Amino acid sequence: MIPNGFVNINKPEKMTSSDVVVIVRGVLRRVFGEKPKVGHLGTLDPMATGVLPIAIGKATRLFDLMQEKRKTYIATFKFGVETDTLDVWGKETATSSVIPTMQDVENVILSLVGKIMQLPPAYSAKSINGKRAYDLARAGKTFELPEKEVEIFDIKTISQIGDEFVFNINCGSGTYIRSIARDMAQKLGTIGIMTKLNRIESGNFTIDNSVTIEEFEKNPLDYILPLGEGLRLCTYELPSDCANKILNGIATKLVDAPDYPFYTTIDGEIVGIGNNDDGYVSIKTRLK
Repeated sequence: MIPNGFVNINKPEKMTSSDVVVIVRGVLRRVFGEKPKVGHLGTLDPMATGVLPIAIGKATRLFDLMQEKRKTYIATFKFGVETDTLDVWGKETATSSVIPTMQDVENVILSLVGKIMQLPPAYSAKSINGKRAYDLARAGKTFELPEKEVEIFDIKTISQIGDEFVFNINCGSGTYIRSIARDMAQKLGTIGIMTKLNRIESGNFTIDNSVTIEEFEKNPLDYILPLGEGLRLCTYELPSDCANKILNGIATKLVDAPDYPFYTTIDGEIVGIGNNDDGYVSIKTRLK
């Protein structure tokens, strides 16, 4: 039986997130002899590298909860050049002789931290009347994307080499790092793009406990993480006299359940994400 859990892949450059899903699915199908349900938890662009959590089986049901988690990136921005994609892979559209100093950059960083309205890149996976924005952009179509509120918790400057600066960026889900490069450049009176991006954290998954595709292909069973690794929640053992009733969707009054989301367990096995509504416990997301 295919286990429910996660594999933390260190995605290489020039590969889409969907490519990684296809590979993981194929490896598991070869090992278990059946097609598993597999999905990634947060897209990385082809040029980006790093942490790409892949959910397996019922772990895919945790997608919405895990999308809310923080992410940390090491990003390199180059000032004085602009491209249509806001990254180094795009077509150059403008140049500028204005290159900021380290102090210039430090002076504007705080204005980019917090809850801000951000305009997504034209070359993004945003949907416009059922079509992807990047498909419309490649076809030369004119369209407008709405701004979206995102949260940037912290930006730290790591280093500068000429016109390129390296940053550590901690942000919420849905943030476009390429847009930060564009917006930072505007505040500095110049233009800019992203040249490198490495995600080092996505929720509880970090680059230190990630695995390459090649390593996973060789020994897949060694790298499948249990359900509990996806979200760090407390566990609550369902009383034996009402466990099956709750598992089958009947909210039950219990006096000692946590007030916040928690893993519900039966005989120590995680069976779902529990919810406490005024003392009535139910399973919000079933994992068994």
